[in-house]
Amino acid sequence: MRLDLKHTQGGYMMAKREQQKDILTRLKRIEGQIRGLQRMVEEGFTCQDILTQVAAATGAMKKVGRIIVQTYLEECLDRTRKESGTKKGETFRDLQMAISRYIDWA
Repeated sequence: MRLDLKHTQGGYMMAKREQQKDILTRLKRIEGQIRGLQRMVEEGFTCQDILTQVAAATGAMKKVGRIIVQTYLEECLDRTRKESGTKKGETFRDLQMAISRYIDWA
């Protein structure tokens, strides 16, 4: 599947609507999980129950990150096929920086 990204001032954003919809759906589900966690803490649920839900929310965030990294990787590889020399190096440096940030977080 070819994923198109539009260039923005800060980098690239997803242009494929189905990919955006999938990620937004996942993020909204995570948002609900976080609200549920807040409620669990307020209502005094056990640490074990809260940590189980924290693990679920963390796993969901990592999945979103993997999808975005895959999208960005595919776009960069597609773009470098059309570029030469310096531009190709810039594209790979941008990709490396983005993945490095994600790995540091994950």
